[in-house]
Amino acid sequence: MRHFDGERFFNPTRANAQPVTAVPRLLTQRWTPWPKRVPVELRQPPALDGDAATVTFIGHATFLIQTRLGNILTDPMYSARASPVRFAGPQRVRRPAIAFADLPTISLVLLSHNHYDHCDVRTLRAIERRWHPLVVTPLGNGRLLKSIGVHDVEELDWWQDSLRSPVPLILTPAQHFSARTPFDRNRALWGGFLIALGRRRIFFAGDSGYAPHFKDIGARFERVSLALLPIGAYEPRWFMKDVHMNPDEAVRAHLDLHAERSLGMHFGTFQLTLEGIGDPVTALEEARHAHGVEPDGFSPAEFGGSLRLD
Repeated sequence: MRHFDGERFFNPTRANAQPVTAVPRLLTQRWTPWPKRVPVELRQPPALDGDAATVTFIGHATFLIQTRLGNILTDPMYSARASPVRFAGPQRVRRPAIAFADLPTISLVLLSHNHYDHCDVRTLRAIERRWHPLVVTPLGNGRLLKSIGVHDVEELDWWQDSLRSPVPLILTPAQHFSARTPFDRNRALWGGFLIALGRRRIFFAGDSGYAPHFKDIGARFERVSLALLPIGAYEPRWFMKDVHMNPDEAVRAHLDLHAERSLGMHFGTFQLTLEGIGDPVTALEEARHAHGVEPDGFSPAEFGGSLRLD
């Protein structure tokens, strides 16, 4: 395994997140203030129509993907804070655009890695109580899931196909890291997902820095119909570059994937880094123009907005 040394996972590029000792320097830098609350209109999940798939942005990295083979949630996060505790940590400024009670039956959860803004224990427990879905996740994350009462888990390595998913699914590489405490860094793997729905393919990137794996994915698969790519939490670059793309790099990833269309995610929900709440959207527009990508080719996901794939 090119990304595991027998004890810890690593990026083949040898890129890695900054050590915990760099956090005090980050905290002394100027953070652009965010509003405490941004209104979000609650939506109802759209009705599924025939063989079409519908992708709805709930917030951060959480999408509802409705298909005739079952409904999927990506990195489900409904909590008020991205934190191990309820009284501190990054606070949600936009509520989920679909109320948890209004979600349709969930058959499959895709969990890209174990960071608190993507792997939320309270949401996962609520999902387990209500639907008992299959959770597909990279290697090493099953122990955490089973410890919180989620038992139907399939762990995959990069480029491995799911054997149990209701929809054809493969785990793809990402350039990131994992940790939930100061003592478990890179003990679990991270990744993205490629979902095949007939002739349509949806790519969910999870969290990732910009790296050659996007070209590898684009070369391996004939067509990516829709790519869900992170565009936020990228400043300062000395701290974030290895693990989070900025909007310009996200557009380059879109081109590497040969994606027909991309939606930007991972922005405007939790202030995780220095940039302002609107900066990713502005920078995405500039990057798209610089790379000659049409507005419909790559746009920020609309909170509560849905996209139909026929």
